[in-house]
Amino acid sequence: MKPTGTHINYYHICHRKLWLFANNVQMEHNSDLVAEGKLIAETTYPQRAAKYRELDLGFIKIDHYDAVNKIVREVKKSKKMEAAHLAQLKYYLWVLEESGVVGVSGVLEYPKLRRTEEVWLSDLDREEIVGWISGIEGVLDGGCPRVIDKAICKKCSYGEFCYA
Repeated sequence: MKPTGTHINYYHICHRKLWLFANNVQMEHNSDLVAEGKLIAETTYPQRAAKYRELDLGFIKIDHYDAVNKIVREVKKSKKMEAAHLAQLKYYLWVLEESGVVGVSGVLEYPKLRRTEEVWLSDLDREEIVGWISGIEGVLDGGCPRVIDKAICKKCSYGEFCYA
């Protein structure tokens, strides 16, 4: 199994969320916060469609790829889950490298905060990504993980499922 960007993101947030998502329990369509994030990503940079292209590799879809400069742009609503956002972007960079794209970099953007961060892969990142993939396989091979019961659970699209 080749993980998607969502798998990588959820692996860094909550293993239960990852397991549920991977087993086709998808609650994002019910979440106002997810809808707001999608709206921000779609409307903040309307000129991007003409400037950058969508890159679909089958198991991952990169919304904004600048093929000339080899830059992946990832737009997020809030930096509360910044570690997961960085992991997802680094995974995209790693997948492109593994596909033969040399010198690729990324930009993580938080338009509501007017903040951007340039992202490159280090050798340590490359090693960690292999570990993430193995970790995801381990989570998915087991049963549904327990609820983590943290502050982030209150706004999670899976909250009602986990606490029903």
